[in-house]
Amino acid sequence: MNIKEIFNLFLLISALHGFLFCFLILFSKNGREKSMLFINLLVLIISLNNIQSWILAKDFFIEYFFLDYIHIPWHFLIAPFFYMFLIHYLEIEKRSKNLLKIVLPVFLFIILIRIGFVSFFSDRNTADIAHLFEKYTSIEEIFSLIVSLIIFGYSFTILSKKEKLFTKILSYDNLKWIYTFFKLGLLTYFFWIIALAITVALDFKEFIYSYYPLRVLTTILIYWIGYQALLQLRLLKERKKLRKKLNFTPIIQVNDGIVEEKDADKKIVFDEIQLLIQEKKLFIEPKLNVDFLANEVNISSNKLSNILKLCTDKNFNDYINEFRIDFAKELLADPEYRNYTITSIGLESGFNSKSTFFATFKKHTGFTPVQYQKNIYKLMLSSKKERQQS
Repeated sequence: MNIKEIFNLFLLISALHGFLFCFLILFSKNGREKSMLFINLLVLIISLNNIQSWILAKDFFIEYFFLDYIHIPWHFLIAPFFYMFLIHYLEIEKRSKNLLKIVLPVFLFIILIRIGFVSFFSDRNTADIAHLFEKYTSIEEIFSLIVSLIIFGYSFTILSKKEKLFTKILSYDNLKWIYTFFKLGLLTYFFWIIALAITVALDFKEFIYSYYPLRVLTTILIYWIGYQALLQLRLLKERKKLRKKLNFTPIIQVNDGIVEEKDADKKIVFDEIQLLIQEKKLFIEPKLNVDFLANEVNISSNKLSNILKLCTDKNFNDYINEFRIDFAKELLADPEYRNYTITSIGLESGFNSKSTFFATFKKHTGFTPVQYQKNIYKLMLSSKKERQQS
């Protein structure tokens, strides 16, 4: 099996996988969420693009001029659908522009131009017409690339420069996975530019091989964000339910209640700091740091660190993580939260990732969260049996 056959097989398998993904998500619990709807459309257009490329590569319509030259430019919709997913996931769609109202008419107009092109030359199926068609396709693709880069850049500007618009989501999700997508997305655009450059350099002939890396990378990237979005949406919903049950708001506000006197007893200040952390549950805020807490209690960060070291013999992170671990242990031991994922409990306890939660939990308890929860339920069942027997 040569490279071309392997690539064609990849296109077919990835397209079928994409269609299956779309079908399953459409009828899933979270499939009707607006953000998941656009992710589903994103996966669908990549799948349609791949199946179209596979059909063309296999020359199924080579004898039919009209079908062989009607190539729908699905790539034109990738960036717009991602943008729509982003603003719905961040819950800022009412304060953002609906770019689909601009992009979809342009997309339809491009298709009409292509149909007109094919109709006009339908009676002249020659090598010159094929070459002219490839030139037109490349011009169309360059236009698509420019539009995509503009939307991609605009989406990144929203994510990085307009955090005040989606502070609510930031209290549940640090959005690192979306930033990762942008980094990989830049790499994808780099490959796209290279593929187009090679196409032009070869005078629009024998250019298909330059698109192999691009299509593989794009497919993997889109399917990756599809599964990530599904996972993150589930975690988001679980954390919202958890927070509602726990009945607190993790927004840190400046507190003027603690003012340090010059000769104040450090132990008294420490007790007040500890009480403040417990009452406001400041530890569940992943961005909590020594400067943030020092500002909250109106003392210098150095002074706060010295007080913690003196009274607990721990640094700031270890001190705060103790609160988080104790809180997570309470949730893991409570039967009411047994149906929630371990990851949701860890994130809602103040950790910024699953791996950090597991590592810190094991460091403090000697068990992983999963082991701890299993041991707790075993003890509870054993205790219940003993009470029944007595």
